[in-house]
Amino acid sequence: MLPIVLSSLLALSSFIAHSPGDDDKLTKKARKIHQRVLTLDTHADAPIMMQKPGFDVGTSHDTKRDGSQIDFPRMKKGSMDAMFFAVYTSQGPRTDEGHAEAKRNALNQFELIHQALKKYPNLAELATTPADAYRIKKAGKRAVFIGMENGYPVGKDLSMLKTYYDLGCRYMTLTHFANNLIGDSSTDPDGPMYGGLSDFGKQVVPEMNRLGILIDVSHVADSTFYDALALSKAPVIASHSNCRALCDFPRNMTDDMIKAIAAKGGVVQVNFVSDYLKKPSDANRAAKTKIRMARVGKVVTPEMEARMTAMSDSVSKVYAAERASLSDIVDHIDHIVKLVGIDHVGIGSDFDGGGGVNGLEDVSEIENLTVELVRRNYSEADIAKIWGGNLLRVLGQAKVGK
Repeated sequence: MLPIVLSSLLALSSFIAHSPGDDDKLTKKARKIHQRVLTLDTHADAPIMMQKPGFDVGTSHDTKRDGSQIDFPRMKKGSMDAMFFAVYTSQGPRTDEGHAEAKRNALNQFELIHQALKKYPNLAELATTPADAYRIKKAGKRAVFIGMENGYPVGKDLSMLKTYYDLGCRYMTLTHFANNLIGDSSTDPDGPMYGGLSDFGKQVVPEMNRLGILIDVSHVADSTFYDALALSKAPVIASHSNCRALCDFPRNMTDDMIKAIAAKGGVVQVNFVSDYLKKPSDANRAAKTKIRMARVGKVVTPEMEARMTAMSDSVSKVYAAERASLSDIVDHIDHIVKLVGIDHVGIGSDFDGGGGVNGLEDVSEIENLTVELVRRNYSEADIAKIWGGNLLRVLGQAKVGK
């Protein structure tokens, strides 16, 4: 009889400790914090959707219906104050023709972003400085920063960096899934070309410092990472990367890399891609890798993109049980904080580029992340740093003259 009584008491104490009333209180506390702090996401692939005929970032969409995760109304609904819209180009041929097409593609994406901001001046505004982010939040609008994912559109022309900076670019991911003329990628199927940064890449990094474009080391090979870190006079960022200690994938940061970024004053922005949050099965990873690498070295046509999207959707459905959760995201944040402290971690969702987990499907639900941070006993000051303070501090240090 005694064991039954004890069991009942333990069950009752557990219910009392985690009652719905406590969850309600925690959620209300988190909501207030979420409204007060400036929320900033350093990696949002909204331009991928903005290139699709008929897509309007100024109107509300449904993730289940069209696969989109970002628009201005949903940013407002989720109290997402600021996002870096990523001008992304997949790695095509390293030829004059390939670079010309990449530049055309990139410039078109910049234009789409600027056109959307002109069309909806009451909803969103371009931001290029930390002060802009706070000012635009105070005005009740969304702040749109611009980053570039992949240095491929620079080609061989260093002056293109100034062109992109003048259009609003404030960080550039040096490589993507394959090597380019700047340096080696962490995932090129043919392996390294340079053993780190190329000779041209060693000119790119100082020029980015001079202009005030943050060096982004997400996607780069470990050798490229250490070359860029040593050469940069400014702190560097990983705009959308996770911890290799928790999920062993070359796209993620080792503990030593995280420590090195922190030692230079930089920040690692945790992303929401399941494959980089928890290790998928070999079959799942192989299927997704095959799809990603199908683009490498090719000029991607709309037809090819449609096929890749359909294949990705199919693979996601087959392996839905392996999808990561909101808790997995905060596990990576916890790991970075324990390793290097609260000043060197932030958020880079990769929404519209593969990001999204159970409990966090699109930008309208980002308050759920703040709830989980409160549940893990992060203070409001900590959450303000994670959600944007750390990244904006680093952005303010991006410009370092020669």
